Amino acid sequence: MPGRDIYQESEKFNVAVDCIVFGFDDDRLQLLLIKRMFEPCRDCWSLMGGFVGKNENLDNAASRILGRLTGLKDVYLEQLYTYGEPDRDPGGRVISVAYYALIRTDRLDSEAGDRYSARWFPIDNLPKLVFDHPGMVDKAIKRLRRKSLIQPVGFELLPEKFTLTRLQKLYEAIHQRDIDKRNFRKRILSMNVLTRLDEKDRISSRRGAWLYRFDDIKYDRMISGGDHFEIK
Repeated sequence: MPGRDIYQESEKFNVAVDCIVFGFDDDRLQLLLIKRMFEPCRDCWSLMGGFVGKNENLDNAASRILGRLTGLKDVYLEQLYTYGEPDRDPGGRVISVAYYALIRTDRLDSEAGDRYSARWFPIDNLPKLVFDHPGMVDKAIKRLRRKSLIQPVGFELLPEKFTLTRLQKLYEAIHQRDIDKRNFRKRILSMNVLTRLDEKDRISSRRGAWLYRFDDIKYDRMISGGDHFEIK
C-alpha cells in the first residue's frame, strides 16, 4: 500500500474510547460505572473503555464498547472530547476520546453488566474514579445540561410513555434545581412535540395522570417551520 511506511519514524500511541453512560431512575440522574479487572488501578471504579481496533473508526469503537457493557445497540451516543495529557494513564501513553450515552436504566442487560461488575451511582454521590475520569464526567454533565435545554435529548432517558411530572423530575435531576411546575408545563406543551395518550398512570395518584410520548414527526415539523426546542 503506497505511503504505509511514511510515518514509520513517528512515536506510536494507544488510542482508546471511554463511555460516560447516564441513566435516570425517576428521582436522580445516574452514572454507570464498572470495576476495573486489570492493572493499573485494579478493582477501582472506572468508566467503561477500550482500545480502538485497527480497522475501526472512533464511533464504531464507542458503539462496540458500549454494547459490550449494556447489551444495547440503538443508544444515543455523542462524542464529547479528546483527552491526551501524556501522564493521564499510568499504564502507558493513551489518548482517549470520550463519548457520553443516554439509556433507560431498565434496558440495561443485567448479564452484560454483571460481567463488568457494573453499578449505577447517583451523579451527586459518585465514588472515587480512576485517572482523569472525574473530569470527563464533569464535562459530560455540563454538555448534557446545555443540550437538554435546546434539543430533546432528555427523552432518551425516559420510557416511551411518561407523565409530565416524570418529565419535570428528569429535568430537575439533570439540572440539579427545582423547576416551576406551571411554567415548565406551559412551555413543553406549547412546543407541540408531545402526544397525549388515552391512558393514565394511576400508580402515583388516585385520579391518575395523563401519559404522553415524544412525537418525532411533530418535532421535525416544528423545526422545519423555523421554531426551535427550548426549555428555560
